Amino acid sequence: MLKRFLKPIIYMFVAGLLVAALGLLTFNQWLNESLNTNEQTVIRIKPGDTLSKLSYQLEKDGILTHPQWLILYAKLTKKTVLEVGEYKLPRQVTPKTLLETFRDGEVISYQITLVEGKTFKDYMKVLSQQEKLEHKLSNKTFIEIKEQLELDIEHPEGWFYPDTYQYIAGSSDADILLRAHNKMKKILDEEWSKRAKDLPYKNAYEALIMASIIEKETGVAYERSEISGVFVRRLQRGMRLQTDPTIIYGLGDKYKGNIRRKHLRQATPYNTYVIDGLPPTPIAMSGRAAINAALNPAKGKTLFFVAKGDGSHQFSETLAQHNKAVQEYQIKNKAKNYRSSPK
Repeated sequence: MLKRFLKPIIYMFVAGLLVAALGLLTFNQWLNESLNTNEQTVIRIKPGDTLSKLSYQLEKDGILTHPQWLILYAKLTKKTVLEVGEYKLPRQVTPKTLLETFRDGEVISYQITLVEGKTFKDYMKVLSQQEKLEHKLSNKTFIEIKEQLELDIEHPEGWFYPDTYQYIAGSSDADILLRAHNKMKKILDEEWSKRAKDLPYKNAYEALIMASIIEKETGVAYERSEISGVFVRRLQRGMRLQTDPTIIYGLGDKYKGNIRRKHLRQATPYNTYVIDGLPPTPIAMSGRAAINAALNPAKGKTLFFVAKGDGSHQFSETLAQHNKAVQEYQIKNKAKNYRSSPK
């Protein structure tokens, strides 16, 4: 009697084992099957994406079958954490190696170059053109940007270090800008600690203002310290800087490519032909070399310089020498190949 009851139970148990074994075999085969990908397949994981959301999206895109199995396998192997970014899938990727790619794979990186001598407005435009960045600062005023990034500065100009910055998809323009600001603060502090003695600056910020003028005036790198020397000596003697880039910055959108006589007399906070000393803020973003030059000016007696037309300058000690150089390089030289900075 007992045997009669045990026999079907045993059959059911054996059948269950067979089904389970077949299921495990099918599951194992699925884990090691190649996904429907090619060499150009890139998967992007956005902030807030879950493995469940990603799995069903991959099914929708025709890349993965049985998304619920991937979720189950990830939970069993404790591989549910996803790192934000873009991943280029390797050839013949399987569901099993897919999770390893998300855990250990190399995220695709991009880069943006913020150039020396450009303005904050220029930087915001470049950031807005990066398709892989999340744009958190678009159409915001500097006051709003300052509050969002918690910046302890009154004016944005000069405070963001020009460099090439790497980023991944999902990074934001705010991330890049904050990194550039922190790097500028670090480099300015480093250079300020190595400054020459008896400089006419009250603080590091005034040196940053001077560095921005040097950055805009320099056509060839080796002249930075000599240009700095001219400006430093003029400040020490109470002479006005009389540098054209400050006029241009002060004119803003009103500048149309030429400085006219009326511009030299126009009262703006940045017109160094009118004001004494430094302008109130930097006029551009400065690299380390310009900051170093502002803090370590070349010694000498020169007080004037004029562009030769090849990017370099003629330096003079006296006004008479300077006027002669102006005659030679700017008034008489009307050749079509004349230029004030290198190509």
